[in-house]
Amino acid sequence: MSIIEVRTRTVSAPLHTPFVTALRRATSVETLLVEIVDSDGVSGFGEAPQVWAVTGASIAGSQACVEQVLGPLLIGRDPDDLAARCREAARAVVGNEAAKMAVDVALHDLAARRLGIPLVRLLGGTALRVPTDVTLAAGEASALAATAKQRTAEGFTVIKVKVGTDAAGDLARIRAVCGAVDPGVKVRLDANQGWTPRDAVRIINRIAAEDLPVELVEQPVARADLDGLAWVSARADLPIMADESVFGVRDLVEVIRRRAADLVNVKLAKCGGLSTARTLLELAAAHGLGTCVGSMMEGPVGIGAAASLVAAHPTTVVSDLDAGWWLAGSPVVGGPRYDGAAVVLPDAPGLGVSGAAQ
Repeated sequence: MSIIEVRTRTVSAPLHTPFVTALRRATSVETLLVEIVDSDGVSGFGEAPQVWAVTGASIAGSQACVEQVLGPLLIGRDPDDLAARCREAARAVVGNEAAKMAVDVALHDLAARRLGIPLVRLLGGTALRVPTDVTLAAGEASALAATAKQRTAEGFTVIKVKVGTDAAGDLARIRAVCGAVDPGVKVRLDANQGWTPRDAVRIINRIAAEDLPVELVEQPVARADLDGLAWVSARADLPIMADESVFGVRDLVEVIRRRAADLVNVKLAKCGGLSTARTLLELAAAHGLGTCVGSMMEGPVGIGAAASLVAAHPTTVVSDLDAGWWLAGSPVVGGPRYDGAAVVLPDAPGLGVSGAAQ
C-alpha cells in the first residue's frame, strides 16, 4: 500500500457577513484544498487557510510547499504508518504551518477512511456534536448589542466579542453586549493583540468591578510581548487566554514558564495540524492551563478536523469553531454542518468530505 498522488486546488468561498478584528477584515475564506490519494484510490483531504495577518500563510506559499516538498516526500510511502508520515512532514520544512496542517489533516483523514471510521473515532472519541461559541465582529456598541441578541436567539450561549480596535471605546462596547444578553450567556473578549498591557489591566479590572458576565479575555497584548502578557495575567481579575502568542510547543513551554496566561487557544493552522495540537492540549493540561481549540477562518475541512479533535480531547471551555458558520455556502461536498450552537460531524468515514464543490 502506498501514496500515489498529492493534489492541490485553490478554493474561495464568500462569507455572509464581513469578519472584522483588530488585525484584519475578511469577506471570504481563501484556502488551499489538499488531497492525498492511495493506491486503492482512497482520498484524504486537508486544507491550508490563507491568513496573512496572523500566520503569514498564503495560498501560493502553501501550494509551493505541498507541491515541491511535502507531496514528493509522501509519494510511495505507506499511509498506514500515520505517525511516521506526519512526523516526516512536520520536519521537512521550517514554518509553513498551514501547509503542514493540510498534509497532517489529509493523512489523518485518509487513515480514518481506510479503516472505514469517522476521524473522531481515529482520534479516540465518539461524540458527533461539539458545542461552539460564535464571534461578534468588531463594530460599534449598538450594532454589537443587536447582533448579540440575534445570536442568542439562534441558540448560542457563548458569545465572543472582537475588541482591541479602539481601547478608549471598548468598555462601552462590552457593557452594551453584556447588557443585551440573557443571564447565563457567557461573554468572552478577544482583543487580537490590540491593547497595551496598561489598557488591558484597566479595562479588565473595570469589567470585574462592574461584575459584567465576562468569562475570559483572549490575547490582550502583542504576540511577542510575553512579559506584557504575564504582567497582565498577574494583575487582571479575569482569566487570560493566549492565542497568537502560542503557535507551537516551544511557545507554550515559554508561556507556562513565565506563567503568562491561564488558558491557551490551540489552532491547527498555527501549530501545523492534529499531531502537534494533541501535544499542546496534553502539555497545557499537565501544567494546569485551561484549553480551547480555535479556528482560523478555514472551511469545513479544517473545522471538521478541529471539531473531531475536541470531541476526542474535550477542552476546559467551549471551543471556538464557528469559522464555517460564517460561510455563505460550503466550498466542499460533505463535511460538518451547524445545528444551533453545535458543530455536527458526519457519521461517515474520515471527515465525510468527497471533494470541492463545483
